[in-house]
Amino acid sequence: MININNLSKKYNDTTVLDIESLQLQKGQSVGLVGNNGAGKTTLFSLLLDLIEPTTGHIVSNGVQVNESEDWKPFTSAFVDESFLIGYLTPEEYFYFIGELRGQNKADIDALMIKHADFFNGEAIGQKKYLRDLSKGNQKKVGIIAALIGDPEVIILDEPFANLDPSTQIRLKAIIKDLSENPNVTMLISSHDLIHVTEVAQRVVLLEKGKVVMDQVKDAATFGQLEKYFMGISELHAVPTEAELQPVTNEEE
Repeated sequence: MININNLSKKYNDTTVLDIESLQLQKGQSVGLVGNNGAGKTTLFSLLLDLIEPTTGHIVSNGVQVNESEDWKPFTSAFVDESFLIGYLTPEEYFYFIGELRGQNKADIDALMIKHADFFNGEAIGQKKYLRDLSKGNQKKVGIIAALIGDPEVIILDEPFANLDPSTQIRLKAIIKDLSENPNVTMLISSHDLIHVTEVAQRVVLLEKGKVVMDQVKDAATFGQLEKYFMGISELHAVPTEAELQPVTNEEE
């Protein structure tokens, strides 16, 4: 689904991302972890053609993202509040995104009803502009907007940050439900190792712009990550092609 080859990004003489090769299979939910400055947001920015690579390229579903916009109809993302339109209410924003993605008002109304528990009586129906909402409620709106139009690729940067525990639990349920769809590929970054290992089928660890671990999640993954970030061990796991196949419900 997504092929990354010889990808690097430099600012002046500083290399912030350097990935020789990384393939993400269709239908996988991939957790991206790493310390601040590891290159997670840079990778997402390159996936969304927000910045130009220094070398290499990304091909998403056969489309090279920095040479064509044909990847946009099947890709959605919420990286930060800059993706929102501050002078709209959440409902107006949802309808606007819906029009861009070929959804009518009834489709959007059904989506808001479906995720009413996620909003927990906040944001929706409050007649507030997005700019006046709390960071947490802005994030809720951005996440749900990223689901409009049934995208095949969904990118979420730190989706659990600024959310209260109840909303985090609801978000994990939403992500797990999406992970069961063989047509949806998800990339989720998080500083919270517990959350990311709960929802991801595969975990990629970045350190100083390089991939230092890439493996299908198993019972030992959280412990390995915890030891790595405590400085107890180094990880250089290189998965086989078979190991990186999408996880089916039977395998789970």
